[in-house]
Amino acid sequence: MKLVFNIILIFLLLIAFVPFFRRFIFHLLVGRQLIKEQERQYKAQQQQRARTGVKVDNIPPDNGQSSRFQGGEYVDYEEIK
Repeated sequence: MKLVFNIILIFLLLIAFVPFFRRFIFHLLVGRQLIKEQERQYKAQQQQRARTGVKVDNIPPDNGQSSRFQGGEYVDYEEIK
């Protein structure tokens, strides 16, 4: 009985004070389920996009062409204290 108590005590101390061990236990308990749920949501989102047919075209980058915009006007201002 004392051996079981010591093992449980050591386990709890490791969880409380060792971040690496805490992350490992969290990954074992919850991490896999989170990853599966994220993948399921991503697939559902992709299917929704495929059904709606919405596509967004990216604007191509400006290839060295200068725009007509040369800058803005100077606006006077008064500093208020």
